[in-house]
Amino acid sequence: MTEETGVIVIGGGYAGVLAANRLTQRDDVAVTLVNPRPDFVERIRLHQLAGGSDDAVVGYREVLSERVRLVVGTVERIDAAHRTVRLATGDTLSYDYLVYAVGSGSAVPQVPGAAEFAYPIGDLEEAHRLRAALHTAAAAPVTVVGAGPGGIETAAELAETGRCVTLVCGGVLGPYLHPRGRRAVAKRLARLGVTVLGPAVTAVTRETVELGDGREVPSGVTIWTAGFGVPGLARASGLSTDALGRLRTDATLTSVDDPRVVAAGDSAAPAGRPYRMSCQAAGPLGAQAADTVLSRIAGERPVAVRLGFAGQCLSLGRRGGIFQFARRDDVAIGFHLGGRLGAKIKELVCAGTIRQLTREAAEPGSLRWFKPGAKTVDQAENHAEI
Repeated sequence: MTEETGVIVIGGGYAGVLAANRLTQRDDVAVTLVNPRPDFVERIRLHQLAGGSDDAVVGYREVLSERVRLVVGTVERIDAAHRTVRLATGDTLSYDYLVYAVGSGSAVPQVPGAAEFAYPIGDLEEAHRLRAALHTAAAAPVTVVGAGPGGIETAAELAETGRCVTLVCGGVLGPYLHPRGRRAVAKRLARLGVTVLGPAVTAVTRETVELGDGREVPSGVTIWTAGFGVPGLARASGLSTDALGRLRTDATLTSVDDPRVVAAGDSAAPAGRPYRMSCQAAGPLGAQAADTVLSRIAGERPVAVRLGFAGQCLSLGRRGGIFQFARRDDVAIGFHLGGRLGAKIKELVCAGTIRQLTREAAEPGSLRWFKPGAKTVDQAENHAEI
């Protein structure tokens, strides 16, 4: 009887589920997914949860292969030397290989009063707390801090429901967007009645947001969307991380400390490849992580990750949106699709991510993505700083 190889995947987001499903290509691999929640969270719909148009949750049995064992729990420490993980319950799980896919969440704000009075929206529990606060303060003005995708989508979603919304950029509106796309977003926000302000936030109180130019913006509910943070599990476990706390890997997504540990998604920092934190990157990186593990099990050389981007898609309420096209290197170009077409494309993208996971569960190994110039691990190590 062939001995099974045990693989633990920590984190059940886009990258973790894709990796877990893809690992089932081999019958002699036993896959365990460890996640704090019993359901899959559609993180790209959390602004919809806040606005009341979606619950942002899908049952794991809809997206996860039947061959993957689901353990609902929180990993407190990875013991790479003994190949075990310790759960918050005190239980330990053993592995032959580990996929580190803990994702990202809201960054801890450094602005005075923000941690106390502002509502983050980086995970399911935060989105539910925000939803409850918005319901309690139904007539109160809302201030959204942060003009990245999360801030823009949240501001538009709430304004479309009739809320009085101010969006504080702290710089440029939609810095990733091409100037043409930025102007289209600004026009849509203006039509929804969103007031866009440029100065940075200097302080948050229970009822106001203070700006760098001295103004005070009345705010019954302040929403903080500025920046991402990464869980500190890798660092707490003695594994090498970058300045943001992401697990440092080589070009094959293998930890620089241990060939049995592979990272994927927002929590991975592959050498010389600063991929944008996004579900667009998470799926392919999850697939790459699984392929790296499968290659090592088979005694083969894993290839270096190569990932090309198509653009960025934003919802601007339920009746508007924008798809900003980009070069493969993730630099925006001067072409976008907007309006109701943009909204339809955004919805297709959201639904498509779930279809991608379910297809990989049914047909492990089916995901293909743009990866020019793939190299073996030996070649990748010679090009780690590219």
